[in-house]
Amino acid sequence: MSNSEGTSESITTQAWRGFASDNYAGVHPEVLKALVRVNSGHQVAYGDDLITAELHERMVGLFGQEVGVYPVFNGTGANVVALSSITRQWEAVICTKTAHVNMDEGGAPEKVAGIKLWTVPEVNGKLTPDAIRSAAHDFGFVHYAQPGAITIAQSTELGSVYSIEEVTALSDCAHELGLRVHMDGARLANAVVSLNCSVADMTINAGIDILSFGGTKNGMLMGEVIVVLNPDVVQGVEYFRKSFMQLNSKMRFASAQMIAMLSDDLWLRSARHANEMAQYLAEKVEGIRGITLASTVDANAVFARMPADVVERLQTKWRFYTWDAPDLVRWMCSWDTKPNDIDLFVADIEKAMAG
Repeated sequence: MSNSEGTSESITTQAWRGFASDNYAGVHPEVLKALVRVNSGHQVAYGDDLITAELHERMVGLFGQEVGVYPVFNGTGANVVALSSITRQWEAVICTKTAHVNMDEGGAPEKVAGIKLWTVPEVNGKLTPDAIRSAAHDFGFVHYAQPGAITIAQSTELGSVYSIEEVTALSDCAHELGLRVHMDGARLANAVVSLNCSVADMTINAGIDILSFGGTKNGMLMGEVIVVLNPDVVQGVEYFRKSFMQLNSKMRFASAQMIAMLSDDLWLRSARHANEMAQYLAEKVEGIRGITLASTVDANAVFARMPADVVERLQTKWRFYTWDAPDLVRWMCSWDTKPNDIDLFVADIEKAMAG
């Protein structure tokens, strides 16, 4: 809204907290400082800048060997570009029915990239070798979209985390069948701290061919990074990134954010805090009569069951999602969730449960 003199009114933010998504959180102050630091002078556009070159070196150090590094605008873009680079036009990608690429990306892999998704049942949100084999058949049969790759999310859409052994088993199964392997790592940091392992052991050492390295849900303003781990099976990332409108002309600002996340382990510190807050929330609600946890809390998501009418009352004040059923809820914690936020939320839950 503008006043009569044409100047805009100042924008203010509401001092409320939500548990619907870790995307609700703002930008980490250390990331904002990094953006200001690189906002000086000129740099070559489209990724040929010094900051993006530094990000490449940081990623090489993180994974312990040469990798391809391609910043993009968002997670959907990262997944679509990555999957396109490991599949051919007649091939399909195997994923779970609840996979983010299948349920929450508006059909982008199929609409934008023309990739058929073969969906299979999951176990606690996870893909299994048996499920891969159930869809990886009829090779050479012209009437069947040929399986070309698998994709897994770490952590999964149901909040579970694949162990390193599980990732390795999936990669081995896929490679045995001639399939390539993509990991959707929108919440990769939460999984890394949950397993207390290195990102290399979870990805490149476990057989992942290409990775969507998440940043937005973990404190960045916007952006993810596609990391090519096995160049032998990945082709055309740079061309898909451009044609799918994911090439940032002022790349230094995307790269600077991820450099900030990797500096002093900010990406791990932020994720560890979010995971700890989820554990704290789970412990607080577990003691409330009438509420049961629907699954273990592996990362920064809490799934719980509670009466549907209580859910409705709570949602008049607090933002969170129901999940597949009116009595199944998902609560997400983020890098800036505070214990007091949870205490206030739990107090309202107790009041609502008391009727």
